[in-house]
Amino acid sequence: MALMLSGLFSCSESPGEVCIDGAVWNTTYSIKYQGDASLVDSVHVIMRDVELSLSPFNRESLISAVNSNRSQAVDSNIRNVFNISQRVNVLSCGAFDPTLSPLINLWGFGFGDQKSTSPDDAVIDSVLATVGIADCHIVGDSIVKKHPDTTFNFSAVTKGYGCDMIAAMFRRNGVGNYLIEIGGEIALNGHNRRGKPWRVMIDAPVDSVAGHRGLLTIEPGQGGVATSGNYRNYRDMPDGRRIGHTISAVTGRPVVTNTLSATVIAPDCATADALATACMAMHPDSAVSMIRALPATELILVTLDADDCYKVMMTDDRYIL
Repeated sequence: MALMLSGLFSCSESPGEVCIDGAVWNTTYSIKYQGDASLVDSVHVIMRDVELSLSPFNRESLISAVNSNRSQAVDSNIRNVFNISQRVNVLSCGAFDPTLSPLINLWGFGFGDQKSTSPDDAVIDSVLATVGIADCHIVGDSIVKKHPDTTFNFSAVTKGYGCDMIAAMFRRNGVGNYLIEIGGEIALNGHNRRGKPWRVMIDAPVDSVAGHRGLLTIEPGQGGVATSGNYRNYRDMPDGRRIGHTISAVTGRPVVTNTLSATVIAPDCATADALATACMAMHPDSAVSMIRALPATELILVTLDADDCYKVMMTDDRYIL
């Protein structure tokens, strides 16, 4: 999530509509809204503010200071994503946990030293002892960690949270029709320039070599849409196993599941982002049960059956075109 605002351009697709595209946090973004005011600078300010609060890759961010024990101070951004994370941690029975970074690094998927072989049990158990957002707290304006070596990586919430922050800014400026996409996570409201509901394509779970291929198109209405998957972030181990980047907070090892991707539609994008990640770490039936218990929240789960064919599970098909 390194700060990068490059390749930015804005254009008018039709009178009163603005589109903004660029790169930020090591990913791309695409924003469309209907309005006469130029809000590009405000978008930049929000992206930089989120970066300097939440990026674990930027040594000058507040969360980096917390992770390195240089500070315990938190701001509203950290407080907000911390609260969302603790809620989803409870809902998922611990499957979602943003303190997993040391284990993710250990298995070669994070921002630490990459490992070419499986870590041994003693190392895993030692690192696992520092993991657990349920044992962390915010008291006043300070965060209390489970262990001095506990670190936070809210990347599974931050893109969605950034979308929500931009959406809130749009609404404050009287913009009611918008679609904000950052790295595949989306906040949307209203309709497109043709007066039609926004449509979102969900990718088929194929790896990056095969490129993007549409699986489903949905009309979510409003709120947030987020997708998580292992199909583009995996490693082949020396023993021939292929492991995904979703790590269990219980075992400290990659989750073994036939789930390929999880798309969540929720009232806000940050929650959708966290829930989609949680669903990847859960048994498909448990993920479906969790989402069904939540108001105005739906799940589209893609799994692999015994014949290596896609199976699509959904809690409600009314969004599918």
